[in-house]
Amino acid sequence: MTTLRLATGATASRILGVGSFQPERIVTNDELSQKMDTTDQWIRERVGIQERRFAAPDERLVDMAVIAGSKALADCGLSPSDVDTVILANCTMPTPIPNGAAQVADRIGIKAAGAFDLNAACAGFCYALATASDLVRSGSARRVLVIGAEKLTDWVDPVDRSNAIIFADGAGAAVVGPADEPGIGPVVWGSAGDLVETIGMTDRRFIYQEGQSVFRWATTAIAPIALRALEASGLQPADIDVLIPHQANLRIIEAIAKRLRAKGAREDMVVADDIVLSGNTSSASIPMAMDHMRGAGRIKPGDVALLIGFGAGLSYAGQVVICP
Repeated sequence: MTTLRLATGATASRILGVGSFQPERIVTNDELSQKMDTTDQWIRERVGIQERRFAAPDERLVDMAVIAGSKALADCGLSPSDVDTVILANCTMPTPIPNGAAQVADRIGIKAAGAFDLNAACAGFCYALATASDLVRSGSARRVLVIGAEKLTDWVDPVDRSNAIIFADGAGAAVVGPADEPGIGPVVWGSAGDLVETIGMTDRRFIYQEGQSVFRWATTAIAPIALRALEASGLQPADIDVLIPHQANLRIIEAIAKRLRAKGAREDMVVADDIVLSGNTSSASIPMAMDHMRGAGRIKPGDVALLIGFGAGLSYAGQVVICP
């Protein structure tokens, strides 16, 4: 009988560094109100957004991913040769083939990398982070560059009031590598395929969503999933220093935080609100928020952060991480 040899991985994994990128163009609520029936007050009251970033016509999803990924490598002092796998979470590549990850790896200088795209929409970064962690711990990869990048403006009707006010462009990245102590907890993930029709694309062209249905689902279902992620990591709500949910809607974010505090989370738990100035960037929103919060001094190395992504599918995923 032939016995196969298995790879030997690290004891644990952790996030080594993070980076992000946003396009230069800032789009305010007042600018949008000139194109559609809306106002600054209406947008702030319903989704909490004050401004967002739109990419230029010639600025591609891959371009943004390359910059964010390069910044994450620089943040932890690694060179491209130190990474052997690239995962690009996204749902807005212009075509399904070729994938974006191989292009990103080559442009950064990560040669012969294992490279693949992952589409779990707004839960994509958490899915990709969990996959990267398992690859490192199994020995299938040494270090993994995980990027969430989206150019949602390619897929949004610019005069659709329900979506054009929400979605934006950008990229966030993290490098995952080996650790002696766990820095990325077990993932809790799943899906609600019976609700698949609540978010999608019309004729493969424009994003649509049933806003009220998604709002009700997110404000009731996500907090229990977050609590399950804490339980899987052996932690209590009071142990969490930072809550970084997908930046979908400020009212949803506040509802999740309120439910967690009702279960014992601290009043001084820092809650990501990157959506106010960045909009909803789907799979980019969690790593981008982490990088922005760290840059603003709102989080520090060693903080315990609860990440929770949710979106089209409907898909969700969450895990506890130690901030780099």
